[in-house]
Amino acid sequence: MAYETQKLLTPGDLLDEKGQLAQCGWAPALVRQYDRKAIKAGKLRIKEWDYYCITGRECVLCLTIADNSYMSLSSVSLLFPDRCTQIQKSMMSILTLGRLKLPATSALGDVKVQGKDYTLSFTNDGQKRVLDVHLEDFNGGRPLTAHVELTHEPRDSMVIATPFAGHPRHFYYNQKINCLRARGDVSFGGESYTFCPETDMAVLDWGRGVWTYANTWYWGSLSTVLPDGRTLGLNLGYGFGDTTAATENVLFVDGVAHKLEHVLFQIPKSVTGNDDFLKPWHIRDNHGRLDLVFEPQLDRADLTSVLVIESDQHQVFGRMTGKAVTDAGEEIFIDHALGFAEKVKNRW
Repeated sequence: MAYETQKLLTPGDLLDEKGQLAQCGWAPALVRQYDRKAIKAGKLRIKEWDYYCITGRECVLCLTIADNSYMSLSSVSLLFPDRCTQIQKSMMSILTLGRLKLPATSALGDVKVQGKDYTLSFTNDGQKRVLDVHLEDFNGGRPLTAHVELTHEPRDSMVIATPFAGHPRHFYYNQKINCLRARGDVSFGGESYTFCPETDMAVLDWGRGVWTYANTWYWGSLSTVLPDGRTLGLNLGYGFGDTTAATENVLFVDGVAHKLEHVLFQIPKSVTGNDDFLKPWHIRDNHGRLDLVFEPQLDRADLTSVLVIESDQHQVFGRMTGKAVTDAGEEIFIDHALGFAEKVKNRW
């Protein structure tokens, strides 16, 4: 099913000679070429990151390497949604200004950060992504090590080029790759947890852009194996930028993209009127093709406030149940599959 508002990106450079998006829209592949040198906005506004979330039967491992120009952020999170426990550690550096040299494409390239007692390395030879982590003191003086290999990249992904109204040289170029098969292990506190490619998957959030100072985004993701053996991925999001040309909402069945239009996360409110992230959410689209109940288990909350910089993040992990409908009208039923949905407010 095609929607008139969903414009398809065609091959070419991401930015024109003025540093503005040459084209706005979405695509199932990274068809536009990103070049940091083509950006005409202030250097401190450029933000680039690679984020991986590996979902296993025993645990979830989240890894971030981000260069936000005025600072870098590298983080490692180990979560146990069924136990409602989590551990996170972040490392920051000031005024990196692109020195991390994150690749200009998700298809190939390596990035590595290290300090006196930590190393994070993401390598990609075009066939296999290898994630290596070592933290000498992850929590309570105990080290964490992880080695994860991601393979079987699906045919389709979600790629979007999003402008920001009123800011012609600001943009977000983003790719989400769902249902990467994960093999490896993570060791911490005398325990080892294994990722098996038959059941365990990862999502990559590859982001490059020039952001406005204040914004809020909603993002949800699911990568799972259906009872019939097919893979199912969901990428859902909204809240920032001008999505007139396209939204980022896509259903993936066995690696094939089925485009959705708009979605809404209905987050319950507490008696004081604040978001109650740990009560069940309702997630729907505007054409009756997506209807999910999201039952939260664990809120990976993180509030950072330093001078004029503030980030209020709630990445909530839990179980999704409901249905999604493909372009051909097939109903896909989802039964307590582990995924996440988040709300993030930034002043950065």
